[in-house]
Amino acid sequence: MSDTTLAKAFDPKTFEDRIYAYWLDNRVFLPRETGAERFVVVIPPPNVTGVLHIGHGLNNTMQDLLVRYHRMKGERTLWVPGTDHAGIATQNVVERRLKKEGTSRQALGRERFVEETWKVSNEHHATIVRQLQKIGASCDWTRERFTLDEGLSRAVREVFVSLYERGLIYRGNYLVNWCPSCGTALSDEEVEYREVKGTMYRIRYPFAEGQGAIEVATTRPETLFGDSAVGVNPDDARYAAFVGRRVRLPLTARTIEIVADSFVDMAFGTGAVKVTPAHDPNDWELGNRHGLERINILNRDGTLNEVVPEAYRGLAVRAARAKVVEDLKAAGLLVREEDHPHQVGHCYRCATVVEPFLSEQWFVRMKGMAEKAYAAWERGEVRFFPARWENTYTHWLKGIRDWCISRQLWWGHRIPVWYCDACGETLVARADPASCPRCGGALRQEEDVLDTWFSSWLWPFSTLGWPDKTPDLEAFFPTTALVTAYDIIFFWVSRMIMASLEFTGQVPFRDVYITGLVRDTQGRKMSKSLGNGIDPLEIVDQFGADALKFSFAYLSVQGQDILIDRESFRLGSKFANKIWNAARYLLMNAEGRRIEPIEAVALRDLDRWILHRLNQAVRSVERSLDGYRIDAAAQAVYEFFWNDLCDWYIEASKLSLGGAEESERDRSVSVLLHVFDQALRLAHPFLSFITEEIYQRLPGRSGSIALAAYPQARDELDQPDLASRFEELKELVRSARTLRSEFAVPPDRRVRLHVRLDPGFRSADFFKSHRDLVELLVNTDRLDFSEERPDSSGAIPIAGQGFESFVYIRDAVDVPREVAKLRKEAEKLAVLKSGTEKKLADAAFRRHAPAEVVERERGKLAEFSERSAKIAEYVRELEALSSGASGNQSGGERV
Repeated sequence: MSDTTLAKAFDPKTFEDRIYAYWLDNRVFLPRETGAERFVVVIPPPNVTGVLHIGHGLNNTMQDLLVRYHRMKGERTLWVPGTDHAGIATQNVVERRLKKEGTSRQALGRERFVEETWKVSNEHHATIVRQLQKIGASCDWTRERFTLDEGLSRAVREVFVSLYERGLIYRGNYLVNWCPSCGTALSDEEVEYREVKGTMYRIRYPFAEGQGAIEVATTRPETLFGDSAVGVNPDDARYAAFVGRRVRLPLTARTIEIVADSFVDMAFGTGAVKVTPAHDPNDWELGNRHGLERINILNRDGTLNEVVPEAYRGLAVRAARAKVVEDLKAAGLLVREEDHPHQVGHCYRCATVVEPFLSEQWFVRMKGMAEKAYAAWERGEVRFFPARWENTYTHWLKGIRDWCISRQLWWGHRIPVWYCDACGETLVARADPASCPRCGGALRQEEDVLDTWFSSWLWPFSTLGWPDKTPDLEAFFPTTALVTAYDIIFFWVSRMIMASLEFTGQVPFRDVYITGLVRDTQGRKMSKSLGNGIDPLEIVDQFGADALKFSFAYLSVQGQDILIDRESFRLGSKFANKIWNAARYLLMNAEGRRIEPIEAVALRDLDRWILHRLNQAVRSVERSLDGYRIDAAAQAVYEFFWNDLCDWYIEASKLSLGGAEESERDRSVSVLLHVFDQALRLAHPFLSFITEEIYQRLPGRSGSIALAAYPQARDELDQPDLASRFEELKELVRSARTLRSEFAVPPDRRVRLHVRLDPGFRSADFFKSHRDLVELLVNTDRLDFSEERPDSSGAIPIAGQGFESFVYIRDAVDVPREVAKLRKEAEKLAVLKSGTEKKLADAAFRRHAPAEVVERERGKLAEFSERSAKIAEYVRELEALSSGASGNQSGGERV
């Protein structure tokens, strides 16, 4: 094998597509036929509305990492891929496209519109699959599912009919969250609340008889046309005498009653409120207690309907509000307006203000299922990582309300309910009926479709074939883990647990790993409007898929959001490049060598040390991944590969490979090849493409690294005493190399090193026996050991634990030039330090700047101060060398 096996320059574009095709061709991602343990994950299905965003990039790379780890551990591993039809979102995409073409869904009709939506769905599905494959997702594509495919559609219908038969699904005229833009009802969880700068209006409602009026406060004066009463608190002495009296409803001919209800907050506004049961959830409850009329004043498009006076009909809410306020002023009924910031619900898909709306909808009774899901958590059947998200889960279950599942859309699972207009029969059926079973008349199917989440909550078991008892359901359910973001714990995670317990009697997964959200470096959520989004495919194109995954893994601290920009991914790219260059070194030196199995090789101290460090890394990675501490696992891989293997062991191997006897070179390459093989396996879940590309070029290896055994820790490889001695030796080398770097000693320039060993220093003989290693790594032309202090003229002393080293650098550097360079740097630092001090001394800056900005400036000041002190020390030492004084006389030892 020649040294040209790997290209000199690392370029993932030259092999990533080829490697992924190799995995597919060799069916690497299919679960093993046998295995005592199993690891099963179902993908949170991306919506078929476009392309993957950076959040998908994080979520799917974390899933892939865990799946590859468990696959290599020999477990029966399955990762089920799939996509979600995303009712509202997909319909919005298609409607916008139709609008650009000058038409609408109404013009097309339902059948043609659904056909067009299928086309868009298929286009986006193909794109999503390509993207997932591009980032390296090791899904079993033979088991891919879609929430509208035939099997899942049958599961959805089975669940709807079963819940209806159990009395858990009902239809009723209730107050729902209505999105005028999407034209559909929303569940409570689909409403996002944001603070808006609103206005509090104080309005006079004149008494129907006699003089005077009661003053009410509201933020929505346009809804007064739907008022059924004025509410006051029964304990409010200000209004006790008014309860039961009637008032004239402003701008109308109606009168309404003043009612007493303890829900009314005496401290809000005037303490008297307008009661609008059809347009406020609290008023709905109050109205039910008092038997008030429910008056709906809105059309489905958010305009005012025929119930209101003619002058306001057809106006959108904002326009109607403005006109109502204007007319109230003209009538002398508007007392005043006050600024009033408050929380307003918005549609989670289109950001339109949501209107409480009286409408006939389908609902699921959730309380009983929620109690089962809570009990399962109490029994420890479901675990959240990090555990604090269990509070979100349990809080939502305790306060759960019935779920509005009907949507006024055309794209989705049409509700399996049919009506007979001839005899009034309502039929809920698993199969499409041909005619009315009572009278034989024609049937009309319910127009509404089901909420998207109604199919998604069945995902863990419907994807495996339920309601049939399939081999996959038998083998792989319940699944093992779910990887998802915290913003859909109630949307999806909780509902999946409820549905699974209701229909299979088991929780759908044991572990729920909650990732953070991806934010920019300023902590802002990434969005198109801010222009701070990152396309994961652009990162792959620039740095490679391994850089994307490893960087995410390294930065994914459990329980925290991830703050990144494009440059953040250089971390993974540089690491991959380091691995590539190390592999080239190995392959170059392995050419023509006689490779022995590690068991047959006589190990030296250095070999036993690297095997000990590998053993520690294996333990750390396993412990971290089993606890979903992905960042800690990535850091353990990085530390071992970059520092222990590349910076120390491979550097040290040059002693054996640089001109030793053939047998020694064979021995050294054999150990290096074994360690590198194990390191590649350790890193494969984190950097899948590069490890596969290199693994297939290692002598004596065959097959895919993805199916190779993951390294296992072995107690007999532990060498704690040897490792601690090596740490002391590394301290000697590291301090000498750091000093060389600080004083700009050219890399090829050799220096003299003298090490004074303390009497009784336990590693004295160890240091002496590894003289050649120190000489190589420090690049010395003379190395001495003694217990006496040497003549230190021209040297800088460095204190160590049990030893003191003297690096003779006076003749290795241009002292005057180095002093001048350091003085120039000190001047620049003084300017920066002064500017930062002035900024921090400014009280206005400290008061108005974000806390993280102030803290960052303090960090900069500390950094400038520390560097300035170091430079001053360097200058003193260099000047002392230049004057001929010893390092000890010029300021003592460096520690």
